[in-house]
Amino acid sequence: MTVYRRIRVYLLEAHFQFIDVLREPLFSVPVLAFPLVFYLFFGVILNFGGTSMPMPTYLLATYGVFGIMGPALFNFGAGLAAERDTGVLLLKQTTPMPVGAYFSAKITTALIFGATVVSALFLIAAYTAGVALYRWQWFALAGVLLAGVFPFCTLGLAIGAWVKGRSAVAIVNLIFLPMSMLSGLWIPIYIFGDFMQNMALVLPAYHHAQLALKVVGMDSGQSILLHVIVLAGQTFIFLIVAALGFRRAGGFSIGKSL
Repeated sequence: MTVYRRIRVYLLEAHFQFIDVLREPLFSVPVLAFPLVFYLFFGVILNFGGTSMPMPTYLLATYGVFGIMGPALFNFGAGLAAERDTGVLLLKQTTPMPVGAYFSAKITTALIFGATVVSALFLIAAYTAGVALYRWQWFALAGVLLAGVFPFCTLGLAIGAWVKGRSAVAIVNLIFLPMSMLSGLWIPIYIFGDFMQNMALVLPAYHHAQLALKVVGMDSGQSILLHVIVLAGQTFIFLIVAALGFRRAGGFSIGKSL
């Protein structure tokens, strides 16, 4: 396959994947609406002050992480499991399409949905919640948030490689929602007791949120390198778990015919 045809295949698969997800309201509506509604409610309507930190700024970073997690986990976790059970994944494997096109299409879709949520959050924060950041902070925060798509995509991939399509949504929610709460995405992490704060150290959402909060100067004071190393290590572990799941199911191996 020539380079031109390979690029065209990647672009077409990304286009069709995005259209397919966009036409599924049970995915697109919650993924886009929930972070925005929660931010409007807790960051704007219920923002009465009275705390030592500006909550709209804190929640902008953490709900940004929340908005990135949803598309990545559900598109890979629930989406991949459903496609495997319905035979769509097997059909794609019988075509000359490179495996990399399938994965890159899902990552691109998650990035587009994530970027949409982040952009909307920024507009609400700036024009409704009164959040004032330096220009470099807006760009840095957007970059940090969007970079988080990759570890959460690998987590979703690991889930989708092991679970059945009918149970995938429930399992993703059982991971997504508790991890969001325990990572300090809904309420500041310091409100929790020491045990729960220590438990958050093993959660990827916590480390992603701390990197985002570092940009606005509201993190817990841990090293940037620590958060990056943990996220990189967890991404690697998720890929191994996913590869084992595909091997168990007799599916394609990650990285084949990229």
